[in-house]
Amino acid sequence: MQKLIVAVFAVAASLGMSGALPASDTGSADALLHQAVAGSWRSDAHKARDQYRHPIQTLEFFGLQPDMTVVELAPGGGWFTEILAPVLKGHGHLIEATGKTTGKFADMLQANKANFGEVKLVEFVPPTKTDLGAPGSADMVVTFRNTHDWLNDSEAELDSVFDAAYKVLKAGGVLGIEEHRARPYSDAKQSSDALHRIPEDYMINMGLKHGFMLAGTSEINANPKDDESINIHNLQPDGTDPKLKAIGESDRMTLKFVKPKQ
Repeated sequence: MQKLIVAVFAVAASLGMSGALPASDTGSADALLHQAVAGSWRSDAHKARDQYRHPIQTLEFFGLQPDMTVVELAPGGGWFTEILAPVLKGHGHLIEATGKTTGKFADMLQANKANFGEVKLVEFVPPTKTDLGAPGSADMVVTFRNTHDWLNDSEAELDSVFDAAYKVLKAGGVLGIEEHRARPYSDAKQSSDALHRIPEDYMINMGLKHGFMLAGTSEINANPKDDESINIHNLQPDGTDPKLKAIGESDRMTLKFVKPKQ
């Protein structure tokens, strides 16, 4: 499978324990991430997807540190939340920007409060509700496999997401994006609508358009078995179709943007 080759704009920039992480132990990010991934609060089904989603490598690529203020956009059921929250507990702050601040996701956070600590919920419904916090208050904004959902509605909606992330980040702050990859230079809106995928060149240009610098790209979540022609909702490695099961999860880009220092 042909991979998109991009020029990277450089900027200066195994513990197997379960149970709650001690708030008094700042530890290394790597140690805390390993503890969180092995945590007893994560279901076996969620852990089974680690081989495809590479949570430790992805968050280390973004530069996650336990004392950061991190905003996660559109957390869904909380697959990454249950890793981010324990790492940041007692050291930093986690803000979950979600469609509504009550319901199943909020209940999950409350039920795991001993492991997650205090997690702040903010309503995030772009393009109308995009206030993620005080300007320049966050060290990192992350979103996983969501950008196609905003583009499915309109490019203006995706623009509003990038604007919101830029506004809340400190100078030097990181925007980390993981997204299902479409074939290089394909029509972004068409790919998003039909396959729930976005070309990597489009995503990079979107970040640059909104004032970010590209700090790096990673193939952590690449999958050469995926030819990028399949609707991502049909890729279910726990399904019954042997062809799709052999592919695993989708081929995904992992992008690290940085808000320039003034």
